[in-house]
Amino acid sequence: MKLILTAEVDHLGAAGDTVEVKDGYGRNYLLPRGLAIVATRGAQKQADDIRRARETKQVRDLDHAKELKEALEALGPVTLPVKTSGDSGKLFGSVTAADVVAAIKKAGGPNLDRRIVRLPKAHIKAVGNHPVSVHLHPEVDVAVTLDVAAAN
Repeated sequence: MKLILTAEVDHLGAAGDTVEVKDGYGRNYLLPRGLAIVATRGAQKQADDIRRARETKQVRDLDHAKELKEALEALGPVTLPVKTSGDSGKLFGSVTAADVVAAIKKAGGPNLDRRIVRLPKAHIKAVGNHPVSVHLHPEVDVAVTLDVAAAN
């Protein structure tokens, strides 16, 4: 079944892309949820309009992502005080992406979505410097150093 996507679908494509999918996936998932339309000549014109709008939005998003990257790089290392258990350097609980976003905002950085923060592991569980990646745009990633320090 040949469809034109009206929204971004993971592992399939972006809005405006023409894709070939199995009939059941198209009829039972994509079409009822409004994620795609059947590929016809009229729909192809609509897809071209969607594609042009997406390209304009990507340029605007790329410029915004570059501005955010400069702001994050200007921050330098971000300190996050957390409670530790004794002198071992282990934390009570762990540091999550939401904690990293709160620390960046508290340090004077931009407000970010926790889903774009990539931790080296699922959670940080020790005191020290940890590299954290922030995925701002498909073409823009920025590395932030997170200094997890013991709170007094």
